[in-house]
Amino acid sequence: MVNLSHKVAIITGASSGIGEGTALHFAKLGCRLLLCGRNEGNLNMVKEKCEGLGLSKKEVYISVGDVCKDDDRDSLVKCAIERFGKIDVLVNSAGILIGSGIENQTLEDYDLQMDINCRSAFCLIKLALPHLVQSKGNIVNVSSVTGLRAFLEHSKETHALGRPGTVEEVAKVIAFLASDDASFITGATLPVDGGRNIMCPR
Repeated sequence: MVNLSHKVAIITGASSGIGEGTALHFAKLGCRLLLCGRNEGNLNMVKEKCEGLGLSKKEVYISVGDVCKDDDRDSLVKCAIERFGKIDVLVNSAGILIGSGIENQTLEDYDLQMDINCRSAFCLIKLALPHLVQSKGNIVNVSSVTGLRAFLEHSKETHALGRPGTVEEVAKVIAFLASDDASFITGATLPVDGGRNIMCPR
């Protein structure tokens, strides 16, 4: 089994979805956590769940903030160093999907989506990089076309496995990439999509 008991991870978008699922799975594996998100109530609930899975109150903290804001990103990285003294893993899981096509999408919609999904990850990587270099740590960037909001019935035709994935299935792959078992993997794009990427366009 993957072992993360000696590691410290920052997880963005941890208040729901894949970020929450990753936090819970990492907690089972003994990883110390700093959870980031905008919804303080949800973050506290995720924190409590992580404690219920074996982490102590001093092994999991929350950082309420917006990954698009410079000050909040700075605070997040500083908090990790102040609480744990190092960063081993950065999981960029924060993201949004604005589903309208280009004919209906505004420039503001585009800017918001790119800011959250791309720019914030780049900026956080730059901030955390000196600490990750020191710890020989890992970065896992989570990306998805439709996330957990796929057309569930349609996935029987669009996914080779004939079903959508679960949060836990994605979280297990993230945990592997964050572990020492993935020590010779870098710069890789790993689809966790039930074979959707190999299916003919539909």
